[in-house]
Amino acid sequence: MQVGFIGLGLMGRPMALHLEKAGHTLHLWARRPASLAPFIDKAAAVNAKTHASPAEVAKHAEVVVVMVADAPDVEKVCLGENGLAAGGKAGLIVVDMSTINPNAARNIGLRLAQQGIDFVDAPVSGGEMGAINAALTIMVGGKASAFEKVRPLLEKMGKSVTLIGDSGAGQVAKACNQILTGVGVMAVAEAFNFAAKSGVDPAKVREALLGGFAYSKILENHGQRMLDRNFKPGFKAWMHQKDLRIIMEEAHRMGLMLPSAAATAQVFNAIVGSGMGENDSITALQLLEKMSTAE
Repeated sequence: MQVGFIGLGLMGRPMALHLEKAGHTLHLWARRPASLAPFIDKAAAVNAKTHASPAEVAKHAEVVVVMVADAPDVEKVCLGENGLAAGGKAGLIVVDMSTINPNAARNIGLRLAQQGIDFVDAPVSGGEMGAINAALTIMVGGKASAFEKVRPLLEKMGKSVTLIGDSGAGQVAKACNQILTGVGVMAVAEAFNFAAKSGVDPAKVREALLGGFAYSKILENHGQRMLDRNFKPGFKAWMHQKDLRIIMEEAHRMGLMLPSAAATAQVFNAIVGSGMGENDSITALQLLEKMSTAE
């Protein structure tokens, strides 16, 4: 297929390369020329073409994947000047794999539909390593017909691909994921900090807890990274802050009480405010350590 890809960052770059390795031709655009360098430098080996705007990408593609930071970025890429809508023909499918507000996804989808362009929201979970290993969990919202057309592409980037429901449903599922992972990271960080301040080895505590009902993937994977003091970003703290902001905005709109998510959102605000936003989300442990006063 002729596949457009916009958003070649920490996760987008390996995702795009998986599609190229599967035999698809890539049509690329990026705000920063440096993002295109890995594709241009390997021009002889990579079946990719760069373009001057999203509109130009849309003119050459059957499907365009978008992987950017937030709803304003998605809206600009899709509907802004020289955006995808300016160059796309009826029948084009836009797959937004960013994490944005569910209502924003629905609204962008409605506006693209006026031009005969299908919009599929397909946010992901798995971080940088999931992107590199094509092991992402992909949660999809949109028309079943559009989903079936793009499913082969999604399956090249993820190990789990699920159609959740109509437009916006993928983003709702991702919001649920971010509640569970955000609160989970905080729970593990609190437990480890409590153990350490009590004079007990957190590594031994983790070993014991992995064998009981406290087991979780976060305790297994993120917990080990906390013990290794590996705060290199696989998923940056400022991104989790942004996702929790989206969740709390939706909770306010619907009048929902999300006490654990709200408390966790405040912690991530503090992480970013402390200048650690570029670290991995597990840097929550470092924040707790800094704030601890017990001897």
